[in-house]
Amino acid sequence: MKLTKLFGIHAVQAALDYSPKKINKAWVDTQRQDKRLMQAIDDLLSLGIDPEKTDRKKLDRFAEGKNHQGIVIEVEMPAELSESDLKQAVEALSGTPLLLVLDNVQDPHNLGACLRTADATGVQGVIITKDNATGITPTVCKVASGAAETVPVYQVTNLSRTLRWLKDQGIWIMGAAGSANQTVYQTDLTMPLAVVVGAEGKGLRRLTQEQCDFLVKLPMLGQVESLNLSVATGVLLYEAVRQRSN
Repeated sequence: MKLTKLFGIHAVQAALDYSPKKINKAWVDTQRQDKRLMQAIDDLLSLGIDPEKTDRKKLDRFAEGKNHQGIVIEVEMPAELSESDLKQAVEALSGTPLLLVLDNVQDPHNLGACLRTADATGVQGVIITKDNATGITPTVCKVASGAAETVPVYQVTNLSRTLRWLKDQGIWIMGAAGSANQTVYQTDLTMPLAVVVGAEGKGLRRLTQEQCDFLVKLPMLGQVESLNLSVATGVLLYEAVRQRSN
């Protein structure tokens, strides 16, 4: 069991909402009395957790100098699931699958943001690579605002093999690439689908791209060449949601 510290009212409230049983300890600033902090303390007390009253300097150390808003909690980290877990989950899926695949994404802020969007768009699982990529970290949990608890994250050692297996299950593999001939808005996304997005600044690896059934791009009408990874992921997933809701 991996333990980590989360800090800030928003991150603490997300833990209270989505994973209260994983909260182990709490510390609060004795000098702060704002309403949201008092509510978080009341919620912790209702769980049988009596926050330790401490000074700001100790909280600053816990939060490594970042803004903790007077509260820090120790929680059990959500664990990445295995390739075997992924296979069981896919075989048990009902409805039209929508999966997100992140190819060697290394920035925990991007992973956290992608998890938050995945939760909002009803993605049934996020697949990440084991090597040269970030896993679930405290930063991921904080940025995800609870989505690290609600969206299953599957860590695989051989992404090409996993994509081949998904295709055998009837799931289409759509890769995001600036070199694609068609935009996402010209593409049918209503079939069983895995959306594959490449690493920051690098895009999809060659072997990953070769496993894709088709590639799409986002129209870029300005001077910049690409969007932030998590922003692009949000556009792609919400286009799938839009098409499936019509």
